[in-house]
Amino acid sequence: MAQKTYAWISLWFLLTAPLMIWDAGYCLMRPRSMVGGDLHWFWKPYELYGMVDYVYGVKAFEDGDGFASAAAILNLLETFANIGYLVGTHMYETRAAPLVGYTGATMTLAKTILYSTQEYFCNGCAVGHNSPFNLFAFWIFPNIMWIVFPGSIMWRLGGDMMIAIERGSEKYKTR
Repeated sequence: MAQKTYAWISLWFLLTAPLMIWDAGYCLMRPRSMVGGDLHWFWKPYELYGMVDYVYGVKAFEDGDGFASAAAILNLLETFANIGYLVGTHMYETRAAPLVGYTGATMTLAKTILYSTQEYFCNGCAVGHNSPFNLFAFWIFPNIMWIVFPGSIMWRLGGDMMIAIERGSEKYKTR
């Protein structure tokens, strides 16, 4: 029996993989990717984002704050899992694909919650300086997306895996 595929999950993983690699590249290539660096042209939008979220800014880098770079490593691992889901679902049709996709979505959700709650517990130390509009447009809204979509993917793929486990259990009982 062929496993279910969901266009919206594949589309999310397909669209976010390059974005996550780009983000990880910015963090791991600092200071060359930052304002004044020879590679800054490729990451020009981070000039604005570094002013919105100090975690991505020059000061955090100069202070040795390693959170952005540590999160970048997780971005790469998540992306690897998400691409693994796409390959496992659309090229090889492996039964492990839903578990791989679930794992990638779980990592994304957990990292986003960690990132958001860290900001809460430090009393807005990295984004609290923003106007309400900038805070919503550039930080809250994007983080909501990184919570809603991975959470929905976990719900969908987790539900499918539970059904498969239950069916397998029923087959085992009838032997």
